[in-house]
Amino acid sequence: MFFNEVSRRDWFKSVGLGVGAAALSSIGLSDRESKADFVSQKDKTTGKLLDGSQATPCTLQADGTIVRPSVSLPKISETDVLVVGAGPAGCCAAIAAARLGVKVTLVERYGHFGGLATGGLVLHILGHWTKQDGKSVQVVQGIGEEMMQRLEKTPNGIINRQFAKNPTLDAEAYKYLLVEMITEANIEVLLHSWCCDAIMADSPDPATGNPTVRGAVIQTKLGPQAIIAKQVVDTTGDGDVFYAAGAAHTQREYNIGLVSRIGNLDRINPPKDTKAPRHLGDAEPVKGVRWVNMQGPSLDGCDVRVLSQLELQHRKQIWKQVQEVRSTPGYEDVYLMETAPQIGVRITRVIEGVETLTLENAKAGKKYDDCVAIGGAWNGDHIGWQIPYRALLPKNVENIITAGRSLSAEPLMSDVVRVYPNCWASGHAAGVAAAVAAKSDVTARAVDISEVRRNLLAQKAYLG
Repeated sequence: MFFNEVSRRDWFKSVGLGVGAAALSSIGLSDRESKADFVSQKDKTTGKLLDGSQATPCTLQADGTIVRPSVSLPKISETDVLVVGAGPAGCCAAIAAARLGVKVTLVERYGHFGGLATGGLVLHILGHWTKQDGKSVQVVQGIGEEMMQRLEKTPNGIINRQFAKNPTLDAEAYKYLLVEMITEANIEVLLHSWCCDAIMADSPDPATGNPTVRGAVIQTKLGPQAIIAKQVVDTTGDGDVFYAAGAAHTQREYNIGLVSRIGNLDRINPPKDTKAPRHLGDAEPVKGVRWVNMQGPSLDGCDVRVLSQLELQHRKQIWKQVQEVRSTPGYEDVYLMETAPQIGVRITRVIEGVETLTLENAKAGKKYDDCVAIGGAWNGDHIGWQIPYRALLPKNVENIITAGRSLSAEPLMSDVVRVYPNCWASGHAAGVAAAVAAKSDVTARAVDISEVRRNLLAQKAYLG
């Protein structure tokens, strides 16, 4: 539901924000509304007084335990397909599902789309090329290819967009493009919302005896709110929904870094024979700017203390690195443009799937009857590998599909799965499968794979 279809007043009411919130006029502030001085704000509303009875705080017991009360949650939305997490996999999933005519709701904890490709400033597009019979083949196509084509038409959107090359995109251009594609698809969007729980059916699935996911609870500034869905796609990267639903999974540690960008590289003037300093990074679409990757230590990316400490350490390290660059003759004008607002967590939770991707099977070119995507190589230097639909399904929970870095794969394969062209491909597959299941009124596990594959091919996905 978007503003071109309903009034702002009706929209704010529909998401539970009340009529008063419509007065924010957040789509376009007038001159008067954009001013902050007291002279121009004589007619400001006083707001609504709340007596505090709406609060349902936890209780600290005498024995030191903390108890959360049982409360009824307001329902913010009811949808066909709920996609939680709007990174590369989630955006492809949402767009793919919406193009099949179902209602799609997309939830994202940040205020933008793109995940680590934008908020994490991971700008290099790796993993969509392979080698087949000595020739380069682009195996990630479909919506991912459409995004790259549209970035080509966007000012400063993408560079090195050539056959058998690995392009680099601009984070702000990609944020803008995703807004365009998601609004075009008429997807219901809920930003600034963090999944904090799963909603389960009150009885197990009659066919498997497994618990069944019926939606998710999101934490908002107005408290927890519920979304009911026929199908749920978990593309949070950290498996926030399937974790809460009780899906079997592996908790892994992996390198956690922080990307930064430096500017004025077009103004350097080093004396002859000056050795270039370290930490200059790689070129990106914006002139004179480079993005600088960081590997970081291998730790638990779900541990809030770990994440907090790394944020502090990494920012100090980045600042020192840039000063080292600036101390090199001819590089005095180089400066730190920004550090990524989103820390670079690479791998955390991975489902125990019905099928698990292994490096051995990938090298052998194993074929699967339920192939829904083909994965590529980091540098296009080996054959493509099939992604079976069963690798997107947890063993012990129904009606939830995952995609991106959390699909079922052994550690060595997860390192290839997580690069975002492969996230595009698995997300595309997850979105189509969820839409087909919702339209057919069957569980994700019972979906007709031939129908899923037919729709993927119609959306120009590559299946080999």
